[in-house]
Amino acid sequence: MSEDVDALEMDSGPDSDAEGETELEGEVVYAQEFLPTYQSIEEGESVATVEQAEFNGKSDSLYFNDGKRRIDFVLVYDDEDKKEYEKRHIFQRRKRRREYFEASLMKMGLELEATRSIVDEKMMFVKVHMPWDVLCTYAEVLHIKLPIKPNDLAPKSSRFSWFTKYFYPNPDLITAEAEYFTAPFERDRLDCFCIKDQDDFFTPSMRSRMAYYILSRAPYEVRGNVKKFGINKLLDGAVYKAAYPLHDCRFNVKSTEEDCPNERYLLYKEWAHPKSFYKMQPLDLIRKYYGEKIGIYFAWLGFYTGMLAFAAVVGLACFIFGYKTQDSSTWSKEVCDPQIGGAIVMCPQCDKECGYWRLNSTCESSKKLCIFDNFGTLVFAVFMSIWVTLFLEFWKRYQAELEYEWDTVEFLEQEEQPRPEYEAKCTYERINPVTKAKEKVPYTACGKCVRVSLGIGTVLFWILLIVASVVGVIVYRLAVFFAFSTRLRQDLKNLEPLREYVTPQMATSVTASLISFVVIMILNYVYERVAIWITDFELPRTKTEYENSLTLKMFLFQFVNYYSSCFYIAFFKGKVVGFPGEPVYWLGKYRNEECDPGGCLIELTTQLSIIMGGKAIWNNIQEVLLPWVKNLIFRYCTSVRTEKVIPRWEQDYQLQPVGKLGLFYEYLEMVIQFGFVTLFVASFPLAPLLALLNNLLEIRVDAWKTTTQFRRVVPEKAQDIGAWQPILQGVAILAVATNAMIIAFTSDMIPRLVYYWSFSVNSYDGITRTNTMEGYINNTLSIFNVKDFSERSKPNNFTGSWSHNITTCRYRDFRHPPGHPREYEHNIYYWHVIAAKLAFIIVVEHIVYLTKFILSYIIPDVPLLVKEQIKREKYLTQVIVHEAKLKMATKRMKPVLEKLLDHSEAETALDLHL
Repeated sequence: MSEDVDALEMDSGPDSDAEGETELEGEVVYAQEFLPTYQSIEEGESVATVEQAEFNGKSDSLYFNDGKRRIDFVLVYDDEDKKEYEKRHIFQRRKRRREYFEASLMKMGLELEATRSIVDEKMMFVKVHMPWDVLCTYAEVLHIKLPIKPNDLAPKSSRFSWFTKYFYPNPDLITAEAEYFTAPFERDRLDCFCIKDQDDFFTPSMRSRMAYYILSRAPYEVRGNVKKFGINKLLDGAVYKAAYPLHDCRFNVKSTEEDCPNERYLLYKEWAHPKSFYKMQPLDLIRKYYGEKIGIYFAWLGFYTGMLAFAAVVGLACFIFGYKTQDSSTWSKEVCDPQIGGAIVMCPQCDKECGYWRLNSTCESSKKLCIFDNFGTLVFAVFMSIWVTLFLEFWKRYQAELEYEWDTVEFLEQEEQPRPEYEAKCTYERINPVTKAKEKVPYTACGKCVRVSLGIGTVLFWILLIVASVVGVIVYRLAVFFAFSTRLRQDLKNLEPLREYVTPQMATSVTASLISFVVIMILNYVYERVAIWITDFELPRTKTEYENSLTLKMFLFQFVNYYSSCFYIAFFKGKVVGFPGEPVYWLGKYRNEECDPGGCLIELTTQLSIIMGGKAIWNNIQEVLLPWVKNLIFRYCTSVRTEKVIPRWEQDYQLQPVGKLGLFYEYLEMVIQFGFVTLFVASFPLAPLLALLNNLLEIRVDAWKTTTQFRRVVPEKAQDIGAWQPILQGVAILAVATNAMIIAFTSDMIPRLVYYWSFSVNSYDGITRTNTMEGYINNTLSIFNVKDFSERSKPNNFTGSWSHNITTCRYRDFRHPPGHPREYEHNIYYWHVIAAKLAFIIVVEHIVYLTKFILSYIIPDVPLLVKEQIKREKYLTQVIVHEAKLKMATKRMKPVLEKLLDHSEAETALDLHL
């Protein structure tokens, strides 16, 4: 590496003029240990050109035209010599940069070969090959683990293998890989590694990863002490149109090449094809083909889906229990009974326009409420609190197994290099607190504070915007409920079947949920771009810092966006409404919204089902249709009119490029779903079942689009799911509190239990005392004298002739009746219920949190067998390293010993001669 102190610089735009570039001084390009083969091309030095070769007609070939050198990466560009004259100066600068970049790659040890496109003669494809020496060099730099000895520990066997084998991929197609102990590669100890064939020693994904490592660091322009580098910037500046590793074959047809492993074809047939929906995922092959980062995502998604199966079974059982018992529910019978519910006249739920109504008009909604609001729901909520702990703990164990099997236990990430966007704006100097050396940074401490403050302020502004949209939906609820209350019954008077089901509360709930869903999707679309803009403005130093910052912003926004309406219905709606004589008003104008006489739980259930179902349908349609339609249009626009054989690299170019954020949106979608499944499951026991069905489809959709619609991703190393793990743990902790509060404040379960044990009618048979729920509805409805209506809230219209002679009406609350010394104040039943609710929350939370803590403590994060294998591997590595050192020492001492021996023999011969 040149000892000159070079600077890094980045264009301000795709085609910015070099004259206006700012020269930066005092930055070293890359340390020698991170880029050992780096060599600068001096100014004025002639650059080597890439050898051009005609396509040999082998469409499935993965090699150069000589059939020996494997293609590890492909670069695509437009030939500037065939462009129009007006933009020749721009094209010439691009050509100059590209030639310098390719010459730098060849000087760093890579081999290149260019071939003109079959479809478009203006397009060129540059194939990149990494020779053996370069592979060995960068395998050592990246600490790639490679096999040293077959694994001699007995593999674990399952008792149910005789049954589960039918759910695994076909072993004749996807064979089990041999298990090896591995160690970080060192070229000085080649004899220690199991090298049967140099061409197959490094897998294609390893080769592509090392090639991308060099491509992202090779320079493409040098001006004095200013150096520009990296394939990413060349892609942004349109110097290259694409850069990608090759798929090994077509997804639906086997390759005819003898050396092709056809892994893409096997993945499609045994994993991505819809007919394989019931099969387990071939995770080892996924990891081998796409890298650990893709593999760990599908492993987590499959594990999460498998755990959802248990929750779905219990949730479905609770739903069936509620459905079967809805007709036998005492309080539901009382609501529907003409002698009880039909005789109870309810007070108007809005001012002026709303009239009196009979309780039995909510008979159907009361029955539906019993499906979700029963004692089975309480059991299910506690079960889900334990389930989420087991899910996270068992995932840690499974992740530890994958870390060992995929050689990421001691994954040593090289010091992460700064992002080019960060380096381009380094104009300030500071003293590094670790090295005490001068270094360039893009902002001062004050400037960084300003950037972070503006970012936080923007995030808070958008969160407040979501809250404003929720308030808007609440105002819609208030306004529309008035309209539905006055006109809905009249409009549906000729549709008798619908009239029983479509109540004003239900119509308001459904329409408001649909509007909330639309608002959520619109704000979600806009904020995705805003969050990226904010993160770019903050200018994180490394890619990991960038992803973590963006993850936090997106999750906070999505959390408020998707869950705010659910939190409102669960914990705020109908909680502070006053009583008919003194209702509570929003902004002094809108009367606060009340719950249905049965409670707000059924409305929360409706909200969850609409948002979960709508989001799942929309995401799956988007994930399937968008890439398929884009590929279809691209193929149509670039179709070859004559029958020509298209090479492998050009077939891959016609696929969709992989986004810069990769799996970010896939994780985000699943974590939001995880929140729905855990945070509000007490109101919707079918949520795990819906999530299970969606995920069974999601796995195959993601597999299908990854395998068939997108170019092959650059393999990346990953040890775990990253920043999403603490987010899942935070959601799990919050879920205990939300479900306990839903049961206490949204459900009607606590008032029922208080009535059952403390206030119910007691009947004696002489021996035992029995409690009953009879009279519960009458006990939970307070009495109001219609003479006490204020002028503002007094109803104008009357529903039917029976409403003219009404002197009292009922409302949902626990207050003293008119004429009582403490008229309309809360009675003793109210304080009993409040005390019971608070006690329930405290007891349940402490019990569940204690159980979670005990489970977390007794379940080890790493299985015992994996610990033994790790220790065995470390021992073997130490033995092999020791033996290698002995061999090296022996090899070095051998010439010395031979000289000493020859000298001793010569002296002996001389003595004998004398």
